[in-house]
Parts: sequence; structure tokens; C-alpha cells
Amino acid sequence: MKSTVSPAATDLSIGAAAGRFGLATHVLRHWESAGLLAPRRDAGGRRRYGPADLDRVAAILRAKRAGLPLDRIRELLDGTGPAARRAALERQRGELLGRIAEARASLALVECALGCPHDDPADCPHAGHATHEAHVAQ
Repeated sequence: MKSTVSPAATDLSIGAAAGRFGLATHVLRHWESAGLLAPRRDAGGRRRYGPADLDRVAAILRAKRAGLPLDRIRELLDGTGPAARRAALERQRGELLGRIAEARASLALVECALGCPHDDPADCPHAGHATHEAHVAQ
């Protein structure tokens, strides 16, 4: 049997949509101001989130968990095609690789300090080498 409820009647308020994802309403408003969301408005001007909007919120959250900034997420979701999306992902990959290199260099410094028999890292002949290696990695 077909439902007689119009799709708009099943749309969610901003509070209900945010709650579904465990978000505060200001997050959805911010994403809207950043051009990531465009929920329809009802006759009273209130935002209404339909299934496509909710799918988009889920996609934004997945991208955020992957470390993408909002501008890169917008490029991915609204890109002009596969080439634009791939370029955005390549840029993100490069940035992530840079951050990984920085984190590895920082970890090397911490490991050096943990294994150092000197009370003061400035007295350790290896600390200078580890610091130099950390700067080279960056």
C-alpha cells in the first residue's frame, strides 16, 4: 500500500536532524553557512531536513572523521566531476602524509628523550641529532 504522507511531512526539524547524529544544532547551521548543507525551509522559515539532507550530513561526518576540513569536504561533495574530487583527495593525501612525517619526527624526539640516560636533554649528545632529524623531516 502506498503511503499518503508527503515526503515533506517526514522531514526533520534542525533539532531532530542534529539529534539523530549526536550533533548540536549550531553545527548544522555552521555547515549551512559554509555551503555544505541547504535544507529546505517551511512556510514559517524553519529548516526542514529530508532524506537527501540527512545522507549529506552522514557524508560530511565520514569526511570529517577522515580528517578533511570543511572546504575540502565541499570540494568533494560539490565537485564538478571525478577529476575535481580526485584532485581534492590528492591534496588531502599530501597534507596527511606531511602530518604523519611530523608526528613520526616528534615521536623520535620523545623516544630519544625517554631512552636518554642524561637528566637534562641538553646534555645528551643524541638529542641534537634527533632534533636535527626532526627538522629535516619537516
